[in-house]
Amino acid sequence: MTLAGGGWPEGATCVALSGGVGGAKLALGLSHVVPPENLTIVANVGDDFEHLGLRICPDIDTLMYTLSGLADQERGWGLAGETWRCMEALGRLGGETWFNLGDADLATHLERSRRLHRGECLTEVTGALCRSLNVGPSILPATDDRLRTIVQTDRGPLGFQHYFVRERCVPEVTGFTFEGAETARLSAEVSKAMTDPRLAAVVICPSNPFISIDPILAVPGMRDALRAVSAPVIAVAPVVAGEAIKGPTAKMMQELGLPVDASTPALRYRDLLAGYVVDDADADLAPAIEGEGVAVLSTGTVMRSLEDRVRLARAVMDFALNLPRDVG
Repeated sequence: MTLAGGGWPEGATCVALSGGVGGAKLALGLSHVVPPENLTIVANVGDDFEHLGLRICPDIDTLMYTLSGLADQERGWGLAGETWRCMEALGRLGGETWFNLGDADLATHLERSRRLHRGECLTEVTGALCRSLNVGPSILPATDDRLRTIVQTDRGPLGFQHYFVRERCVPEVTGFTFEGAETARLSAEVSKAMTDPRLAAVVICPSNPFISIDPILAVPGMRDALRAVSAPVIAVAPVVAGEAIKGPTAKMMQELGLPVDASTPALRYRDLLAGYVVDDADADLAPAIEGEGVAVLSTGTVMRSLEDRVRLARAVMDFALNLPRDVG
């Protein structure tokens, strides 16, 4: 199968694993290559937290806003045309304002929290919000159960948002734990997407491997599901020429004593992968990665425009469709 001579194979499905900003860029590209009804995005929930009495789901919301065309393109997160009067008023009252929530964004958290409080699960709530915003692909939380990323640092353990936003990634990282992972379960919807006989490709988006992809893989059953699929599993490097395109990936690699290059995620995922996509700037890393039994594609992976995102998505899908289906 190939996209080179036509469109996406009729009826075939694709699953993508994604964090927030970086992953959402490729997810948007994939939505222009794969029919939206055949694309499922499994979202990280390790970043979720309770704040101001509300459930905040940053990665789900970034995906949702990006795929609905409502995201702020300059910031890369939140809604375009946002205002901040609630935060200003909260500050005057002495409330916590370290995590900035826009006025329109607050509506999402209010409605999500209302639905959760009345007994709906996160998958149901996310589906309802996506339908309201006309999001075509299915965005599924990796689990409906509580799972929280804890960053172990030289200043002690920190919830991810406290490390990332409040402390601005300054503390030195020594490791990660995922609270709730032992008892979390894959949702029925995620399991169904992973076992669909029409599944043609699984894509691990260029998201931070430690805080975006590892929390998804930490859900019991997810690694087994990835190993069991007949479709190729492809990952896209989140590092180009030794630098992260977005976020603290490179800083974390350095502090953990890992090589700060595109090979590190490949080796981290190697038991799951059939293929790995690196930027042309890192083509010299291909032989070492291929030596681990993982096929490598080098292409342009920096996504500055919608055209870049669609082009990379097409390259990834072509790569996946031409790999053997009995590895992944």
